[in-house]
Amino acid sequence: MAISARHQPLSDSWTADVENLESAIGRFRTDSTVPNNCEVVFFEIAGDGHLHCNVIHRHPTKTVTGWAGPGHVPEGFVHNRRFGDMPQKDMIRHIRDMVLAARI
Repeated sequence: MAISARHQPLSDSWTADVENLESAIGRFRTDSTVPNNCEVVFFEIAGDGHLHCNVIHRHPTKTVTGWAGPGHVPEGFVHNRRFGDMPQKDMIRHIRDMVLAARI
């Protein structure tokens, strides 16, 4: 399973957080026997102060509490959530739970 992360910022307000989150995502340990490539995308929406996060898997996964979806996109199946005033360790935990969600 390969995991990648990218971001599409509108401002500098989440830059340090996103850099730390992307670094943490690079350290996630995956089950190499269950192939389900994953991309994590961080982005902002104009007029919304939250950090938005999409987790896109090639194959469908179970939905994790707090995440919307799945939606179907050309790359596979997407789940989404937004983060506001939350400690980074909690953000990392939520992202890890979705990235490593069981394939169905």
